[in-house]
Amino acid sequence: MFPSTRIKSCLPVMNPMFKRLRPHRPFRQTPFHNQSQTKVSSTQLQKSKWMNLRAIITRWVPLGSVIYVGWCYIRASINYEVSKVEIKFYEMFPFRVTSRLWGRLAACELPTSIRNFVYGTYVKMFNVNLNDAAVTDLTYYKSLSEFFTRALREGARFISPSICVSPCDGVVLNCGPADTDKIEQVKGVTYSLEEFLGENKWSKSTDTNYYNSLLTDKKNILHQCIIYLAPGDYHRFHSPCDWTSKFRRHFSGKLLSVNPWMARLIPGLFTMNERAVYVGEWKYGFFSLTAVGATNVGSIEIYHDPQLRTNTKGKRNRVDELVTEVSYKKGELFGQFNMGSTIILLFEAPKDFKFEFKSGDRVQVGQALTTVAVHQAR
Repeated sequence: MFPSTRIKSCLPVMNPMFKRLRPHRPFRQTPFHNQSQTKVSSTQLQKSKWMNLRAIITRWVPLGSVIYVGWCYIRASINYEVSKVEIKFYEMFPFRVTSRLWGRLAACELPTSIRNFVYGTYVKMFNVNLNDAAVTDLTYYKSLSEFFTRALREGARFISPSICVSPCDGVVLNCGPADTDKIEQVKGVTYSLEEFLGENKWSKSTDTNYYNSLLTDKKNILHQCIIYLAPGDYHRFHSPCDWTSKFRRHFSGKLLSVNPWMARLIPGLFTMNERAVYVGEWKYGFFSLTAVGATNVGSIEIYHDPQLRTNTKGKRNRVDELVTEVSYKKGELFGQFNMGSTIILLFEAPKDFKFEFKSGDRVQVGQALTTVAVHQAR
């Protein structure tokens, strides 16, 4: 029909057209080495999907949260006892970093339109008593941090005539005589007095026994009171008596949780955490007030000590010391936490000094520490 020479001359033009219209080819088994390369590349692709930053946020964090909540539920249902290994892993968690992030987040100013919702949710979750606040209008507080450290209305707390009163609102973890170097943080769990306060540089005593070096009168003994401030409590704390602060020591330690449950699990918890120790004298001799930091406590602020800086970057074993001479009156504002934490009182008093309350009781600012002191004051 067509000459062969003409057909050959058209091939260069038609060949590309036929390439586009190639018929479907049946499956041909590829060599083994090509299959292995394909498997390796798909495996690497799967790994990259689970190991990048997006996967950590969208997959690992939700998965880990679900596993953790489930484990907590199982542990609570079978009355599980926490092992030492679990406690070590808990101590390794970077709570200082997360607490700094939380502090920055809590300090951010919120739009007025959402303040009622945010603070109202917080009030319901932690049973906050707004009737005691100086300002009950939630839109007044610009940030969560400002709401945490809200002031009390005038007359909300009665300051007892007792010689020594509660410095804050909270739950008593432990109270009573501390007549040895090992002091109970909760029943059956102790911490070291020397590790907690540090080297005795404020006293002129030459006694080699640390406990005795603190006492000005050997007939007296030390007493302690540990009060835990929950997130819903009033976060400011006051001077518990008339006393003079002469020395401050700041330990830049960990920021583990100090709630009663953790205090029962970790011996020496208060010697590990960040704390500001104020040492001085009162009517009976030695007196100390210690503000202990905790998880999500962005900072501890002391009104008469602007040089104090807590939860800052650096090594955890830093110790900062300052010689002071500040006199406080009973009930005077002393400082504040930017979240719930713990106040520890360690003071010298006669052996018959007995506390009015016991472990587990709720106390408020200005409540008398001892009935004996009330009778003496009258």
